[in-house]
Amino acid sequence: MRDSNTSLPIAIGSDHAGFRYKTMVRSILEEMGLPYQDFGACSEQSVDYPVFAAAVAEAVATGKCRCGILVCGTGIGMSIAANKVPGVRAALCGDTYSARVSRQHNDANVLALPQRVIGEEVAREVVEVWLTTPFSGEERHVRRLDEIREIERRFSKQPPSTDTSNSKGEAPEDTG
Repeated sequence: MRDSNTSLPIAIGSDHAGFRYKTMVRSILEEMGLPYQDFGACSEQSVDYPVFAAAVAEAVATGKCRCGILVCGTGIGMSIAANKVPGVRAALCGDTYSARVSRQHNDANVLALPQRVIGEEVAREVVEVWLTTPFSGEERHVRRLDEIREIERRFSKQPPSTDTSNSKGEAPEDTG
């Protein structure tokens, strides 16, 4: 992320299913000479991913960290949870093309990696590409980011949405 304040640390976090790749991310950041702040998890013992996604996302959204990298089994849960924080644009990337475009076009400020989906070498390449690709700043992309911010503003004024599933993850019965 060449266009960000390089003195700020990069927030990193994982759940148990992403712990091994988070350790690899730490090594990559050290090799690149980039400061980081590790928000956990601290082992492969089972933990709940939303806790770590929220911590990293908050650090990015408040400007305490310049960007974030999250790792879980699929990257899906982490990206969903992180994207609940206004100002966060978390992108699930399992290949270098997605990593590059998420930065160039979408100015993604949080990367979600899927440890159980991609190999370690691909994950390493994704992290390196994501960290070194700047936002293009093209007018069409700036305009689209403004539209996203407007969506955030509009929906942050409303009460939380009603979930369409019950606590067991089942779809509600059709009453119509």
